[in-house]
Amino acid sequence: MKIEILEKKKNRLSFLLKDSSVHFANALRRTIINEVPTMAIEDVEFRKNSSALYDEMVAHRLGLIPLKTDLKSYELPAECSCKAEGCAKCQVVGSLKVKDVKAPRMVLASEMKFKDPAIKPVYQDMPIVLLLKNQELEFEATAVLGKGKEHSKWIPAHIFYKYLPNIEIGKDIENPEEIAAVCPVDVFEVKSKKLAIKDLYACHLCGACVDASEGKVKLNEKDTDFIFYMEPFGQLDSEEIVNKAIDIIDSQLDELDSQL
Repeated sequence: MKIEILEKKKNRLSFLLKDSSVHFANALRRTIINEVPTMAIEDVEFRKNSSALYDEMVAHRLGLIPLKTDLKSYELPAECSCKAEGCAKCQVVGSLKVKDVKAPRMVLASEMKFKDPAIKPVYQDMPIVLLLKNQELEFEATAVLGKGKEHSKWIPAHIFYKYLPNIEIGKDIENPEEIAAVCPVDVFEVKSKKLAIKDLYACHLCGACVDASEGKVKLNEKDTDFIFYMEPFGQLDSEEIVNKAIDIIDSQLDELDSQL
């Protein structure tokens, strides 16, 4: 099995998984969504809230704010030595206090401060609630590690995959320009009056080229190669998410082997 990076940006990663199987590809996808832990606010204690939103609505918004996550410094509550009672190894406390509002203003995620400076909102300008004149908001929030299978607020990324297309271009194609133009994702180009592949990875097997060529272009799937697309939400970077998912799969396989 091999992995080839196709595109790597701050908020996007695409890679080619080669010489594998659909079973492992789907296991990797599900593990990233369900098992890779991230930090998120779980409990909120309100001291004051005179905004237009109920405490429950503000707490729900706080829980969905992505937080920078340090997997080396924190453990899942169920695996912590405190047995999920709460300690510095498995949780971190943050607070926010806004009062004496002179004019309407939006309370932002950046105003929430945690005891561990490494834990902070990914998007500093994410709005929490609008406060009007003389309204105030004060609370203490506890963030813990959790998994996406428990709640979507702990999911680290949006990820999906597709089979690597296999395109066969036949001979004696009379209308290469028409076939290239009919492709909705610009897979083809015309070189020396012949149809050629420009971007194989963009193909999503819609079949428009097959119809336009009257079957002279054939589309198939390589059932051992898969193109993955991942968009992290910011708690962890792309490589850390994939590496952690592979570590989790290894651990689960070791446990299965020991049980057998």
